[in-house]
Amino acid sequence: MTDGPRGWGLPLHTHVLDVTGTGAGTALLDIGCGRGAFARAATDRGASVIGIDTDADAVAAAARDVPEGVFRVGDAAALGGPEAAYDVVAAVQLLTHVPDPLAVLREAARVVRPGGAVAVTVWGREDECDVRAFGEALGRWLPPRPPVGPSISDPDRLRGLAERAGLTVRGLDEVVCPFDYPDEDAVIGPLFASGLARMVGRQAHPAAVRAAVLERLEPLRTVGGGYRLRNLFRVLVAYPT
Repeated sequence: MTDGPRGWGLPLHTHVLDVTGTGAGTALLDIGCGRGAFARAATDRGASVIGIDTDADAVAAAARDVPEGVFRVGDAAALGGPEAAYDVVAAVQLLTHVPDPLAVLREAARVVRPGGAVAVTVWGREDECDVRAFGEALGRWLPPRPPVGPSISDPDRLRGLAERAGLTVRGLDEVVCPFDYPDEDAVIGPLFASGLARMVGRQAHPAAVRAAVLERLEPLRTVGGGYRLRNLFRVLVAYPT
């Protein structure tokens, strides 16, 4: 489960726009634009935004919500178009969803202008994000996780990929985004709509799942009866070499 509550990305988007100096007249390419949340924030600062995503429905939604921008279906690893075309190239929460992150970064390096910036964001490591509580609560019903290599959430791996792509890393920052939920139903509802819950649902009754999750989330409960999950994200900013 990775979808957060509405507006959760505002601190992350603000940080990316700040460190890249995005403002009036900035030509910004939003790779993996999704439904346009980051594009909306960039456009509100006066940037000229082009967004690309493989999901046609998401592209259509972005075009509706950000009519000032230009959005199209496309492949982040094969952007096409001329070299050195953008002041800022952003890949916000994209790299964990593509089969070849290095190819995406190489394309970003190709299309950013000299002196421009490439900005990439990823989740922090599992132990740096409170959303791990969902998986921990459901672990008794899930199969063992297979061993995996170094995650792109690891700062050294992320930096290494950027350098292999021909980028010079200027900064690797950390941003904490709180996921705030007003009550039990708000925090549980998205979980039951996720593939993770559907997998568990073949073995456990929904009431048992709900009880297990709420028990695990109890330390994250707020004074007002809601829940606040603090999650760390990494922001890498780099320039073409």
